[in-house]
Amino acid sequence: MFSVPQLADVAFQPEVIGPGKSRNADEIDYKIFGEEMQYVEVTLDPSEMVIAEAGGMMYMTSGIKMETVFGDPGQKQQGFFGKLMSAGKRMVTGESLFMTTFSNASTQREVVAFASPYPGRIIPMHLDQLGGELICQKDSFLCGARGIQIGIAFQKKIGVALFGGEGFIMQRLTGDGIVLMHAGGTLMERTLSAGETLRVDTGCLVALQPTVNYDIGFVGGIKNSLFGGEGLFLATLTGPGKIWLQSLPFSRLAGRIHAAGSGTSGKDEGSVLNSIGGIGNMFMGGGD
Repeated sequence: MFSVPQLADVAFQPEVIGPGKSRNADEIDYKIFGEEMQYVEVTLDPSEMVIAEAGGMMYMTSGIKMETVFGDPGQKQQGFFGKLMSAGKRMVTGESLFMTTFSNASTQREVVAFASPYPGRIIPMHLDQLGGELICQKDSFLCGARGIQIGIAFQKKIGVALFGGEGFIMQRLTGDGIVLMHAGGTLMERTLSAGETLRVDTGCLVALQPTVNYDIGFVGGIKNSLFGGEGLFLATLTGPGKIWLQSLPFSRLAGRIHAAGSGTSGKDEGSVLNSIGGIGNMFMGGGD
């Protein structure tokens, strides 16, 4: 089970949405366009804001104010040290130290759009319908409503720490708003029942609920390890909870492009020469 640090409250006054209930996150509207190379258009009411990874914006209308923020913009009135800690956590996951906020500074509705970084699907996730938190692959977050908080989730088990690959350090999204995520290729959503187990390539994991136990298991067999193209270890996911998988991790796409550029045929992946040449990658699912 993941063990993650507690995060501070969000940075603005909750909006009352019903008797005894309140919403911290802005209620943004969105529309997803395209098939394989999708983009999402987010419509903001006056004073609403969306948070995004640096470099993800596609276009915006004239009333949108863009600001680059050091650390986590969902944190409440951070001092310099707090911002430094938030930025340090993002650096650990391999993300940029900065995030970008887009706010509607006008008196009418405005639009900002974000594009997929590579072929795949944009997935809307309603955190309030998922228990208020989600663990996701560090590169999958595209944008989200102001009010969500972005932290890190460490897996303390030694097997995951040593052999987890992309899955060792993941992002933790908390709040009650909408986040838009990206999955490479085709998306699979599955609900695991209590005790049900699924073994997956670590790079294919997009997100999971924190109730899902995540561990690393040995593939078994020297032929599988050397010639199977999946490495020595696979992720083992045990329910209960929802998981989301992608058919085309970016690491796999990048590996194919690199192989094509270096003159290595993808059909030779299972050959002895390629297995020996890529033996350093086999521990981490080097077929990706």
